[in-house]
Amino acid sequence: MKALVIGYGSIGNRHARLLTSLGCEVAVLSSRNIDIPVRFRTLTEALSWQPGYVVVANRTSEHYRTLVALAEHGFSGTVLVEKPLFHHEATLPSLGFERVYVGYNLRFHPVLQRLQSVMKNEKLISAECYVGGYLPDWRPDTDYRDCYSADIKLGGGVLRDLSHELDYLNWLLGGWERLIAAGGHYSSLEIESDDAWVIMMSTRKCPLVSVQLNYLDRAARRRILINTDNHTIEADLKNGSIMFDDQLEEFMSVRDYTYTEQHRAILDNRSEFLCTIEEGIDVMRMIHAAEQSVKKKKWISR
Repeated sequence: MKALVIGYGSIGNRHARLLTSLGCEVAVLSSRNIDIPVRFRTLTEALSWQPGYVVVANRTSEHYRTLVALAEHGFSGTVLVEKPLFHHEATLPSLGFERVYVGYNLRFHPVLQRLQSVMKNEKLISAECYVGGYLPDWRPDTDYRDCYSADIKLGGGVLRDLSHELDYLNWLLGGWERLIAAGGHYSSLEIESDDAWVIMMSTRKCPLVSVQLNYLDRAARRRILINTDNHTIEADLKNGSIMFDDQLEEFMSVRDYTYTEQHRAILDNRSEFLCTIEEGIDVMRMIHAAEQSVKKKKWISR
């Protein structure tokens, strides 16, 4: 398989490296001077190389026009778009790709897959989700004020950056029905984007759901606590464990694992855990609804 990675920041570099390790012939589309065997500067040149798989890993604010440009150039293979799908809600024209997915790779985390399995026959009562990390620690070699996360116009802000939680809550809990939110920029971080959000919502499978996202947590945490009619389940994605009532289960998962498994699923045409374009668009609807909730100070329904 020939795989083209569009964009070569930290995530584009990761995709290129992992696809190479999976046996793909990899090229990169980037305007930067980078040390990689096959590099193109224009999309026309890159598509003349005839890739079958394209990974869109440039800035979030460039995703929409990149997808449209791929379609206009007649690309008809498989596409993976990094999350979030766009930096604001948008309607896509018909693209004509064979398959297109959104890069919510946390669905491949063994803890979440185990959680999905144990929840299948449970009546869900409540879910409490938390994710936080200190933005200046995210990219040690880059001034956090200069990264896209700091600029809402580039698709930054914690609501979009950590939208994995919105996706996997939708995936696990059957999709959101209504929500109310509070969020914005509250800290002394020198950024032009949001740094903390709290969202409460109802989903098809769970009536009481809350999620907190922030750029502020010095310890970095990612967990979800679920109460059912019969059990309490606490999943810790950072430390790789699930506490099922008083029984602890532990899992091994290195950081590259979920990205690698996501690519394996796409290359093997296994769609069970992949995020579809429709599901990615629904996450954008959630983000828009949260922002509208803050603006209008009320619940927003689908």
